[in-house]
Amino acid sequence: MTGYALTDSWTMTRRELAHWARQPVRVLVALVFPVMLLLMFGYLVGGGRDVRGDYLDYLVPGMLALTMAFGLEGTMLAVTQDLDKGVIDRFRSLPMANGAVLVGRSAADMLQSAVGLGILVGVGHALGWRVHAGPAAFLAAVGLLLLFRFAMLWIGIHLALVAGKPELVQAVQILVWPVGFLSNAFAAPDSMPGRLGTVVAWNPMSQTATAVRHLLGGPGGEPGHVWPAVVWPLALLALFFPLAVRRFGRLSR
Repeated sequence: MTGYALTDSWTMTRRELAHWARQPVRVLVALVFPVMLLLMFGYLVGGGRDVRGDYLDYLVPGMLALTMAFGLEGTMLAVTQDLDKGVIDRFRSLPMANGAVLVGRSAADMLQSAVGLGILVGVGHALGWRVHAGPAAFLAAVGLLLLFRFAMLWIGIHLALVAGKPELVQAVQILVWPVGFLSNAFAAPDSMPGRLGTVVAWNPMSQTATAVRHLLGGPGGEPGHVWPAVVWPLALLALFFPLAVRRFGRLSR
């Protein structure tokens, strides 16, 4: 059964990747948007408060974490469009593993996210940012970022299945912005009012950003945040992955 599920999921992944060739502008916008944010906050806004050391060394890891939360609307829109057009109903009528459509969609998104990370790392390097750690620590940081993305992705898929309509995706996507900006991606929580700083410090994205800063040897990093950066995404996955698969299995019943 596992072999069939993997085969079905890979078939759905190839379907999603084929959409890239037919929608190159959408893919390009998703890759360029984080670069624009990095340039804007690095040069136009810049100079985060209470950040010790070079601000670019603080900002880039935060932007890498922020990028893992943004761009979910592409996957959410694809899921709702398939629902709206009856494509998923046709897939469900086939002898296919339950949830293979969702797994394929998530796998394609993870590939795009990995490419986006590579581009943002390259742009940061071109701006003067450097990794002050070895290859193992760098790979561990990338792993934490992709784990956080995977968790956010399944939250988005579940919300897309609940919304059901493409026109509702934008309203749901707005929820991502508070998570992104109520974090330490741009400024240290110590510079914020007491209660707000506490919320920011507990934000799962802040945990990931702080852990990545530590692994990459940048300012604002703390070793105690590495395990929370693992536990938070796993807890979110344990909640939303089965919810999404169960919701998918109940469609059209």
